[in-house]
Amino acid sequence: MMHCTMDDLLALRAGEGSAWARSHAAACATCRAELDALYQRVAQLKALPARRSARDRWPAVREAVVAERRRRRERWGVWSVGAAAAVAGLLVFHPFGIRQADAAELARVKQESATLEQQLGRYEPDARVMSGRAAALAAALEDRIAVIDGELAQLGPAQAQGRPADLVTLWQQRVELMEQLVSVHVTRAAYVGL
Repeated sequence: MMHCTMDDLLALRAGEGSAWARSHAAACATCRAELDALYQRVAQLKALPARRSARDRWPAVREAVVAERRRRRERWGVWSVGAAAAVAGLLVFHPFGIRQADAAELARVKQESATLEQQLGRYEPDARVMSGRAAALAAALEDRIAVIDGELAQLGPAQAQGRPADLVTLWQQRVELMEQLVSVHVTRAAYVGL
């Protein structure tokens, strides 16, 4: 004997079963029991409690992001002040230790670095929303700039006098990284239309 398929039983439950399926389910105890079990499963599923989401996690996530931005801004400020103090110390204590050509190039890259920092400050990168990819790229660039600032701060006056080309190279690397960082923020701001 041929019994109703699950599709036939579901159609019967929905009130759309064929005439054969209706007459067979009425006559066959096995199919009638399966149809009753189907009704019970549906009733049990409907009786399950509604799943509610856990408490709202957005405030905790937002607080963590803001705290990380604050730490990064403070770290950036400390390294910048440290680098500026080291450079000022180098200029005050050994202004003539660097050859004239290196001194001109050093002054040029320092001025370019200061200009890029001002340009970056105008776009207020911490006050804007950015994609995860752009944020990761900006964080990586900021970390690399912090490493160079640390090297500049550790480069003492005696070492800077003996290696003026190294000092110029570090400042040039810093300017290149700053240009990339500004490009990340400016491109994103221009893309968004801000």
